[in-house]
Amino acid sequence: MPIRYVDEVNPAKLRGVALLRLDFNAEDDWRMRAALPTVRLLMRHARAVLVLSHRGRPKGRDPKLSLRRDAVHLSRLIGASVRFAQNMASARRMLAAGGIVVLENLRFEKGEEKNDPVFAKRLAALGDYYVNDAFPVSHRANASVAAVTRFLPSHGGLSLKEELRNLSRVMRRPRRPLVMIFGGAKISDKLGIFIRFRRAADRFLVGGALANTLLALRGMDMRESLVEKKLPKKVRAILGYRNVLVPEDVVWHGRRAFDIGGRSIRLFSKEIAKARTIVWNGPMGVFENRSYAKGTKAVGAAIAKNRKAFSLAGGGETVTALKKFGFDKRLSFVSTGGGAMLEFLSGKKLPGIVALEKNRK
Repeated sequence: MPIRYVDEVNPAKLRGVALLRLDFNAEDDWRMRAALPTVRLLMRHARAVLVLSHRGRPKGRDPKLSLRRDAVHLSRLIGASVRFAQNMASARRMLAAGGIVVLENLRFEKGEEKNDPVFAKRLAALGDYYVNDAFPVSHRANASVAAVTRFLPSHGGLSLKEELRNLSRVMRRPRRPLVMIFGGAKISDKLGIFIRFRRAADRFLVGGALANTLLALRGMDMRESLVEKKLPKKVRAILGYRNVLVPEDVVWHGRRAFDIGGRSIRLFSKEIAKARTIVWNGPMGVFENRSYAKGTKAVGAAIAKNRKAFSLAGGGETVTALKKFGFDKRLSFVSTGGGAMLEFLSGKKLPGIVALEKNRK
């Protein structure tokens, strides 16, 4: 069954305690800001809201990864009191008084990443219904993403709704030409998309360390550049795709390729200008260093300039680059997801999405 989103639910059914799964696991607050419409909707209707989230990959309790600061920042953003609960017992007491409560980092608990149904049931006992507005973690089979939906009526949040709507535009008959731009480190992480869109994409533009790997497979001496060594057999098949373009030249930093070169920038920009659907994930080089940012900046500028195309980008480094160069507001949609976006576009079933579909009530 399709997901029932929280804005489609009768407000009378939202009056209890909401368990709201968000994702605070980012260096800045853009994911938190993306969820504010859902937070505000629940503030209007719910008696209380318990925010569930995580940060980092802690081994036990780590004060540096506490969500206490996130609770304070969320309070600033919504202009209302937000309390912080160190454990479920204190959360239960706070929720009885109403308002918004942020529960401590879920990954401090062993049951979270194990998708433990016992832990999920303990979480579920704190609320009357569940809302997932954490697309970036929806590809994880975690207790607060998947198992918890077995015990409560479960709905999608407004940010999740926008994510799936925009990503589905690429999956279902995208306007052609479709240009997909990939950079970053590992080509194996994007292999599923290459296979899924082998015939649907008009062009794959490949930069960054992904390009290093393909260029090395073609016999180019990449010297000491970052090249992925252990490759699935299917990666070599990409070399035969006629719609894959790799850099014609690179910018060297000593013996390492740090950016795509001028000819490659012109080639990629020309392809982007012709596109009517654009997907971008991964920088073209070491954009954090001004000397090697030209490729990433040029790709961002070309996408922003093409106002006729539906343009979508995602991934932590990609979003950071878009913000750095001032292009983040000039694309059609910027996804909060990195791995989740790639897996969705690869055609994989995301555990968090499947859970909402199965447990719609």
